[in-house]
Amino acid sequence: MTATDTITELAEVQLVNGLSCSVPANSPLAKLLKSQRTWIGPDAKERLKILRSAKSVAIVGASPNPARSSYFVGTYLQQSSDFRVYFVNPNADEILGQKAYPDLASLPEVPDIVDVFRKASDIPSVIDDVVAIGAPTIWVQLGIWNQEAAEYGESKGLTVVMDRCIKIEHARFHGGLHLLGFDTGQITARKTLR
Repeated sequence: MTATDTITELAEVQLVNGLSCSVPANSPLAKLLKSQRTWIGPDAKERLKILRSAKSVAIVGASPNPARSSYFVGTYLQQSSDFRVYFVNPNADEILGQKAYPDLASLPEVPDIVDVFRKASDIPSVIDDVVAIGAPTIWVQLGIWNQEAAEYGESKGLTVVMDRCIKIEHARFHGGLHLLGFDTGQITARKTLR
């Protein structure tokens, strides 16, 4: 190798099968592999354990608008769970008849789960807030994905659930979920797990 030769920077990429390899960092393959989802959060049994052990949930990005999914999830959690539910929105005074808090630090207790309805690029700063108050779990809602943030959260000691709806998961484990995610209205003799 001569002094005029350049060394191509290599990137270590994780493959879906769990193996990793080094490829040139600026190659199309490195860009493609980086864009793929390789992070895997808690499995169904672990998510059930998280929900069973939790007593309180704070919804960050909660909205007083009934058309927003955070409002629907908040309604469900108030009516169909035993969780103490807190709403976090600096632009609202009240949501679903309860006081809305401007930030996580203002809550009257440290929630067991912080459920997040914010855009993917906001997740790292929410993780910092979750770590600062000492909450153990961050649950990022369905449709929101930030793999680097998930890895960052885990590196800070958090349990991270991402791209899953807490309402759907709760209903799934408690017998109130239809294939499409709606309450079936079915009456059953099975004891529900709360």
